[in-house]
Amino acid sequence: MTMNCNPIRNALSVLLLSLSVVCLTNAQRVTPIDLLIKGGTVVTMDGEFRVIENGFIAIRGARIVAVGDAAALRQANYQARQTIDATGKAVMPGLVNAHTHLPMTLYRGLADDLDLQEWLTKYIFPAEAKNTTREFTIVGTELGLVELIRGGTTTYADMYYFEDAIAEVTKHAGVRGVLGETLIDFPAPDHKKWEDAVSYTEKFLRRWKNDPLIVPALAPHAAYTVSTEHLKQVAALAEKHDAPILTHIAEAPTETVTINERYQARPVEYLERIGFLSSRVTGAHMVHVNDADMLTLKQRDVGIAHCPQSNMKLSSGTAPVPQMLAQNLRLGLGTDGAASNNDLSMWEEMDTASKLHKLVTMKPTVVTAREALMMATLGGARALHLEKEIGSLEAGKRADVIVVNLDAVHQVPRYNLISHLVYATKATDVNDTIVNGKVLMRARRLLTLDEATIKARARKFQTQVSQSLR
Repeated sequence: MTMNCNPIRNALSVLLLSLSVVCLTNAQRVTPIDLLIKGGTVVTMDGEFRVIENGFIAIRGARIVAVGDAAALRQANYQARQTIDATGKAVMPGLVNAHTHLPMTLYRGLADDLDLQEWLTKYIFPAEAKNTTREFTIVGTELGLVELIRGGTTTYADMYYFEDAIAEVTKHAGVRGVLGETLIDFPAPDHKKWEDAVSYTEKFLRRWKNDPLIVPALAPHAAYTVSTEHLKQVAALAEKHDAPILTHIAEAPTETVTINERYQARPVEYLERIGFLSSRVTGAHMVHVNDADMLTLKQRDVGIAHCPQSNMKLSSGTAPVPQMLAQNLRLGLGTDGAASNNDLSMWEEMDTASKLHKLVTMKPTVVTAREALMMATLGGARALHLEKEIGSLEAGKRADVIVVNLDAVHQVPRYNLISHLVYATKATDVNDTIVNGKVLMRARRLLTLDEATIKARARKFQTQVSQSLR
């Protein structure tokens, strides 16, 4: 007797075909990405201020594809080239240092316990005249970049000399920078004449325009070191090149006196009168501003970089930050340079910003931990007019992300994550740093810079600087 196997074969064929369809369907659902960060507590800093337990961030190229929870991750079926398991850690936007002078790491501790004008005129300006060269600037920038990456700062705004060299080093390190070439009315380390500095700056603006990491800017030092004519020229150049302006505004009482004697106006009032203020401008410090000044800053959409530790150390005064927050000004945090701080830790700035204003106002409810954290992330992005690109973890934004360890002794026990991030976290708690989708530090190991070599080069300049001031 012979069996007819056709029905069995047909059934097997149908089954195999069904399995193939299922596999094909699943394959079609796979979403390829470059980096997946999963398992941590995601602090988005977005408009809803979401805190997602057991969350994830999916990154493709330089941008965030999605942010969500474990359930959304299971549905998405991502296929990642690289995965970071952030279980037990916090995942948040990279910090934004809205004002610094990065190469001045090589002047760290050179002159302390002095007021601003004495510190500048007797120590810093003379030291720069004798020591600041292109090579000096490169080494100081590298040293600063190591500190930034290790501390979770992914974007910084810089004002210094040889800014083209700073841009090259920053690009190589993979950090995001709004970099302003300093323009000043007396001979500077890189240019002795104003015309030469302007020519250099225009070339700098053209070279770096539309770079994915570097935003080239103009950086007139201050209203008391740059003439009215030259400030107007800077504003015109910024308009011509569609470039931002970084400057110091209303930093110290001496500045207010000087501007009033020269122009019969307060610093903000004077800059408004000459047509300098606009949405292109980010002003550092903004300590000595009154209600009328803040109204002008609001109307002109000017960014503000609050530098509490530097302001305290130089006794420059206390900015009216609670009022600025109440008016929703574009307010971020900056460290200033390491010569006047003396470090580049944005964690310390957050902690100080909150506590300083509680002390000055005698109100423990002002500048909350949430507000301080916002100033260091999305607030800094707003201060630099970059909030559409960075500052929060949202789909479509640049993938600037940090992963923070939460198991250090100073983090235990933990009742409120936001409180811990502001009042307890240290720069050394940062585990991973990602900028524009690229991992710059993984498990505390730097991937783009050689820290040992950079520190060795920096120590050689220490001897040079010391000898130059004898």
